[in-house]
Amino acid sequence: MNALVLPGWLRRAQPGNDVTLALGVVALLVVLVVPLPTMLLDLGLAVSITLSVLVLMTALFLRRPLDFTSFPTLLLLTTLLRLALNVATTRTVLTHGHEGPYAAGHVVGAFGGFLMGGDVVVGLIVFVILLVVNFMVITKGSGRIAEVAARFSLDALPGKQMAIDADLSSGLIDETEARRRRRELEEETGFYGAMDGAAKFVRGDAIAGLIITFINLLGGMAIGVARHGMAFGDAAQTFSLLTVGDGLVSQIPALLVSVAAGIVVTKGNTEGTADQMLVDQLGGSPKPLAIAAGAAGVMALLPGMPMLPFLALAGAAGAAAWAKQKAIDTPPEATATPAAAADPPIAETLRIDLLRLELGYGLLSLAAGDAPRLTEQIKGLRRTIAQEMGFVLPSVRIQDNLSLSPDTYAIRVKEIEAGRGQLRPPLVLAIDPAGGVPDLPGERCNEPTFGLPALWIEETRREEALARGCTVVDAAGVVATHLTELVRENMAELLSFAETQKLLDDLPAEHRKLVADLVPAMIGVGGIQRVLQALLAERVSIRDLPTILEGIQEASAAGARSVPGILAIVRARLARQLSDAARGAAGHVPMVTLSGDWEVAFTEALVGPPEERQLAMAPSRLGEFMQRVKEVFDAANAAGEHPVLVCSGAIRPHVRAIVERFRPATAVLAHTEIHPRARIRTVGTL
Repeated sequence: MNALVLPGWLRRAQPGNDVTLALGVVALLVVLVVPLPTMLLDLGLAVSITLSVLVLMTALFLRRPLDFTSFPTLLLLTTLLRLALNVATTRTVLTHGHEGPYAAGHVVGAFGGFLMGGDVVVGLIVFVILLVVNFMVITKGSGRIAEVAARFSLDALPGKQMAIDADLSSGLIDETEARRRRRELEEETGFYGAMDGAAKFVRGDAIAGLIITFINLLGGMAIGVARHGMAFGDAAQTFSLLTVGDGLVSQIPALLVSVAAGIVVTKGNTEGTADQMLVDQLGGSPKPLAIAAGAAGVMALLPGMPMLPFLALAGAAGAAAWAKQKAIDTPPEATATPAAAADPPIAETLRIDLLRLELGYGLLSLAAGDAPRLTEQIKGLRRTIAQEMGFVLPSVRIQDNLSLSPDTYAIRVKEIEAGRGQLRPPLVLAIDPAGGVPDLPGERCNEPTFGLPALWIEETRREEALARGCTVVDAAGVVATHLTELVRENMAELLSFAETQKLLDDLPAEHRKLVADLVPAMIGVGGIQRVLQALLAERVSIRDLPTILEGIQEASAAGARSVPGILAIVRARLARQLSDAARGAAGHVPMVTLSGDWEVAFTEALVGPPEERQLAMAPSRLGEFMQRVKEVFDAANAAGEHPVLVCSGAIRPHVRAIVERFRPATAVLAHTEIHPRARIRTVGTL
């Protein structure tokens, strides 16, 4: 049998579609100005009552308030629905009320007749009580709770964001979890702010219902007597019945929605449905149940009190208290299965921390407490690396290590120890920039990052040390400085394949075509990773990734396949950036150039095919070159210059490979990597 094929416009109007919602809102606005027949009026009132019950049940079974983020919008739409129906019934009551109790439809007539018991006075009293309960108790309380929750949520926002950043910096969570928590925090703040405003909808609805009721009653009686010639008693009876019926039809759904709003805003941040929460908290302890049972038993024995209801409640509460106490006294059975399930998977032991900071137990206070300065500084380090070098540093995992001395820390890169040091908190470290030991009382040591002589001094002598021109760093700052230097030395190893892929995925939309043309037709993601690692190894920022990709594309189109060949073209593209990084305080690029003799010596020492040339220079000749580099650069440094070594592009990688062994911070540039407009000054020649 063929399936039923709906027309296109009907498929677009199915529930859950934006067209359906738009049509529904337009229909509500139309109801405000267009008269409705009684059949459609009954249908609208039935929808209003059913929808209010559905909203209440949804609020009762919520596990947390953020699972119902559409509630403020739904509150507005249900209020608009009730007001539209109220206007429609008012129009019908005033125009056809003289025709009888069912002139405004069977729903209004049923509420006015059956629920009122035919007594207008009773109906009016019930209506006023419902209005007062809804307006003065539930709506007012819910609005106040929503207002306080919104204010507290906004006040706590900075602290919660800092807590997420601290967990991310310490390695407790990854980037994905941090983004999820930030998004949830934004949703929570927006939800409570919206609930604060949405609570005013129900309050306004109650006021509008009260005004409409008086209009129906007084206007209907006036129209019935003056226009339709009804007796005053008959007009009062008929229009009172219709008015109260209309009021009850609107106020009962409003009361249900108000209760739902109260349940949502009073739930707070607790997990679980309302029934589960109430049972767990009211029946969680046997003592309150036992006291409630005793109170009900005493009430049953008082003269004039109905004994049966109180005795039944006393028995039920007492039985619940006894069962709860028995469950507490009975120890849980120990089984091997839960313990085995609690063990972490074996695969977890294979995971490697890219960066890990291990602390002796005497240093744990640096990463804990009310003001963990170490985690804040690590967070600042990750932000600085991202801004300077162009990629987000992996999370730093901080953990204790009982095998370390209490005052010792160790920094590991990919599980391999890269550095360690000793701290003396709460003492601070004083370092003389001139390289000597500060003339102050304290404990002499070597600064762990650069091995400079230093002194651990009391915090009270900080100002004295600063006055003498010393650099003063606390214990957390020493660790952060050491970690920063080790990260810069090992940055190439920290750029993984996954991080490279993420950098490509996060490029702006205007550069996606470049990536699509480049990968995988010309080069793979692994090839791009190796080029980026080669740049980072020489401390070249990869933040200008589009320019780097353009250079890779140019090199691939020219037939370059090896990393050195591609890197030479990429570095030429980055000439402006490289020249700016090498520029000194005076505004020029200080250079040490390679003489023609050394250029020829290196060129003749290259062996192998063009794409894979290796340097085969005699050890004595290499020693002579290294000694000459030390002499020239030490002389330049003594003169206050920090020059770069400039040579031809063909030998630059090999010269850099030698220089980085004993001067890793010295940049080696090819002639093509000096920007044409850069101001240069030669301070020496090798």
